[in-house]
Amino acid sequence: MMRFEEEGETLKDKSRCANIRADLKMCLLQSDCCKIYKHTPRECLRIQDGTVPDECFALRNIFFDCKHSIIDGRRRFRGPKGY
Repeated sequence: MMRFEEEGETLKDKSRCANIRADLKMCLLQSDCCKIYKHTPRECLRIQDGTVPDECFALRNIFFDCKHSIIDGRRRFRGPKGY
């Protein structure tokens, strides 16, 4: 899995889910959907025609869970399910 920090750059956004958002963005921008077919990253997530790697969809789910954990007050105290 590609990490944004490994490129030696830091993020301006210091929110809790900023690293996951950056990883998702880089994954989508490096996919064939964005490079060859010139779709936007949002369109690539909607189309699901096989040109986007499964890793990007996994990152999307992780990003959703991260954003959801910020909103859900119970998860802040109990932690994610399964722990």
